[in-house]
Amino acid sequence: MPASYHDPVARVRELDRLGIDEALALPNCGIMWERALEDDLDATRVNMAAWNRYAAEVVHDSAGRLHPVGHVTLRDIDWLERELATMSAADVRAAMVAPSLVDGRRLSHPAHERAWAAFADNDVAAVFHIAQYRMPFDDAWNESDPDWSNPALSSVFMWTAPAVAVADLAMRGVLARHPTLRIGVIELMSAWVPQFLLMLDGGFAFHAEFNGRPLTEMELRPSEYVRRQVRVAAFPFEHPERLAAHGGDVFMFGSDFPHPEGLRDPVSEFVARTGVEPERAPAFYAGNAAWLLGR
Repeated sequence: MPASYHDPVARVRELDRLGIDEALALPNCGIMWERALEDDLDATRVNMAAWNRYAAEVVHDSAGRLHPVGHVTLRDIDWLERELATMSAADVRAAMVAPSLVDGRRLSHPAHERAWAAFADNDVAAVFHIAQYRMPFDDAWNESDPDWSNPALSSVFMWTAPAVAVADLAMRGVLARHPTLRIGVIELMSAWVPQFLLMLDGGFAFHAEFNGRPLTEMELRPSEYVRRQVRVAAFPFEHPERLAAHGGDVFMFGSDFPHPEGLRDPVSEFVARTGVEPERAPAFYAGNAAWLLGR
């Protein structure tokens, strides 16, 4: 395995070669086992905590140029609060969490209110990323698929889990109650965002008219909370500069390095495919990621 795949110092040299100042680094192995261990909470916590300890080393060894994303679960709130406090003290400013039901409960369930407060209070962003977690639709849709870990439908509908999760957090008032809570959506597509925001407000308003009162009393429309507190990574073929014209300036540059489906030379490939230079889109190439990290 090339050193730049796992060694922070070598990865920083790779950033220099690619012309990138700083980068988020997500738990590669962590995206592959969470659902497989869902019946063993002890093993889940131990594996997550191991990565989180390593994340603190990455921050130190990369002189702050690599920003590792921790890995947590909402299944044990006491444990979560301790992990987020430890990450915050080590300057780890983001943590991956599954955009799915937690032991049958929606993310906005009152039992999870302490969790979202802990993210906000510790200045750690919650990140949704492609991984092995339960999708919003029934497993029967994947019956007879030979790949249990990555069934075909999960690739077609990879955006549905974060869309449902963000809608739940916005409509049920979690984002309103925790205005400093930051959410990142990474490697889960971005072309869905403009229509999602339109339907989010439309569905929320229709529900309020139909029932005589809104689902949640809030000062802003659900989409306004999303634009305020959520940032979404985009692929170049999605033309994020066009999406921003309809969905707002919430999109982030990303490469998926070092995965084989990622970009070998991300900056130049984004410019070649979109025609947008970094100087013309500072929020997309840097500012929105910096915001996600709490700057």
